[in-house]
Amino acid sequence: SGACATVRSYLDALTNWYVRRSRDRFWAGDADAFDTLSTVLETLCRVVAPLAPLTAEEIWRGLTGERSVHLTDWPRADEFPADHELVSTMDNVRAVASAALSLRKAKGLRVRLPLAKLTVASPVAAQLRPFADLVADEVNVKEVVLSDEVSAYCQQVLTVVPRALGPRVGKAVQQVIKAVKAGEWELRDGAPVAAGVTLAEGEYELRLVAADAEHSAPLPGGEGVVVLDTEVTPELAAEGLARDVVRVVQQARRDADLDVSDRITVAVSASEDVRAAVAAYTEFVAREVLADSIDFAEGLDGFAGEAGDGERVTVTVRKV
Repeated sequence: SGACATVRSYLDALTNWYVRRSRDRFWAGDADAFDTLSTVLETLCRVVAPLAPLTAEEIWRGLTGERSVHLTDWPRADEFPADHELVSTMDNVRAVASAALSLRKAKGLRVRLPLAKLTVASPVAAQLRPFADLVADEVNVKEVVLSDEVSAYCQQVLTVVPRALGPRVGKAVQQVIKAVKAGEWELRDGAPVAAGVTLAEGEYELRLVAADAEHSAPLPGGEGVVVLDTEVTPELAAEGLARDVVRVVQQARRDADLDVSDRITVAVSASEDVRAAVAAYTEFVAREVLADSIDFAEGLDGFAGEAGDGERVTVTVRKV
């Protein structure tokens, strides 16, 4: 079961992060992207062959054209290049994106609605800087601000666990509790010290409390926070509506069984607000859906979808 859980976690990272985030590279025919994916799939088939023998066999034969995955050697880890720092950094990037998206969801702000700014306060801010654009695209914000000044955005709150500390220090536990409540404690080599007593793991709880709790979410491990600017300006709202229309048109393309590379013309029937948003972002919408033209009409009988907070949008698409 442990092996299965590990494979499942790996597949989630592969499909929902690497493949999804590398779509532009695949579209551009990036040989390195395809080589990486091919290597990963071939190796993964050999690893999971004992767990999923038939599925691994089917994929491996189609990928390699060879006889059987069960006749190959078990892969050796030392045959592959390793970049542990990159893996750690990307784990932190994914953690930031996950926290920010959870915050968006809690605030009822759909992902296609762009927001102005995301602030990331973390000790590893410098490590994240090369991937700021990736975070901005994933979370759909205009700007990502990275800061290692964690104390400027949140404070550490220490709580003593008397039942765990009492048996070790006896009556001194009351002095420790009093000092902690008064804020008279400090971290030494990662461990809290109060009233001259160094607290051991299990004898305390240390957590970050954000200064702006309403717009913040903690990062895993309690070592930082993300702060999301949730103000929606008219410009951001209009761009969000345009992005929603892009989604409706893409669904209409699939419904019409069009090839992903087919050029189209588009007609849109929607409310005045949605039409104004599409008109303001015509170039963006056309580029995203491969449209040669975008027109507006009333009472269209086409593919229906929603934009914004439930506004009905009807589109028709025709192959050029």
